Amino acid sequence: MNSPETLTVLYDGACPLCRREIAHVQGLAQRRSDSALCFLDISQHTDATAAFADDRAALLARFHVQRADGSRLDGAAAFVAMWGRLPGWRWLARLARLPGMLHVLEVAYRGFLKLRPRLQAFARRVEKPAVAPGAEGTPNLSPHLVRELRSDHAGETGAVFIYRGIAAVASRRGDPALLGFAQRHGEAEAEHLRLVEKWLPPAQRSRLLGPWRLAGWLTGALPALAGPRAVYATIAAVETFVDHHYQQQIDHLREHGGPPALLDLLLQCQSDEQHHRDEAAALAGQPTPWILRGWCALVGAGSAGAVVVARRL
Repeated sequence: MNSPETLTVLYDGACPLCRREIAHVQGLAQRRSDSALCFLDISQHTDATAAFADDRAALLARFHVQRADGSRLDGAAAFVAMWGRLPGWRWLARLARLPGMLHVLEVAYRGFLKLRPRLQAFARRVEKPAVAPGAEGTPNLSPHLVRELRSDHAGETGAVFIYRGIAAVASRRGDPALLGFAQRHGEAEAEHLRLVEKWLPPAQRSRLLGPWRLAGWLTGALPALAGPRAVYATIAAVETFVDHHYQQQIDHLREHGGPPALLDLLLQCQSDEQHHRDEAAALAGQPTPWILRGWCALVGAGSAGAVVVARRL
């Protein structure tokens, strides 16, 4: 297969919003050797950006990507071109190519640009370094790893409340087997949460922990109302996603390096989640009714969406 043409992402490194977004995109791009994306901070006056000096102001005002032939895309079209190169975002690029969708995205982007100065000002006020570089006793984590740990923290918070939701219903219904399952696995998730919190300062944790707790509790309580089999199928679906999520981070650390103790933590958490998945899958049994399969697919999609949001907020 022919390699795709290189796209150069031109971004404003002086903008705290842009820095966070591009750091996340760079982490995704590194996962695929065929992303063919490179990144250039045009807010910097360097030899690499000298060619953009004449139109730097216009490039900083809107998001741009530059093709290999020197032509450029801006606004929503630029985002769509970039999304098409990113794992986990290509579906959004395909959706954006449906008739009329690009226009809708462009209108939304223009609306965001009107709010951008206020959002930048707010971000600068609250922005703090992920860790104090070189501070004794603090890990030196890349922005990508901080975002991933934020999603892990949000996910483990949700997991604790999934099992609390199951336990609440199981206790009310007098189901000791299901209650024991929820308590045993809930203790493991609470330990994961405690360990992740050692790596992630409070200022870097998700600002949506309240919604994650509620969503987790409902994800546990609703299938518990339908019976143990629905619970076990739900847990198997959730833990299948979590296993893959941890594997992506493990692969990143092995390829790009990072604190060995963090790799050990992720491997420990992944092993526990795999055990939870396998136990739940065995208890759920086969075949799975179609309505339960649909629910599990919805849970998996919701987990993926929650990770995307938690990385940012």
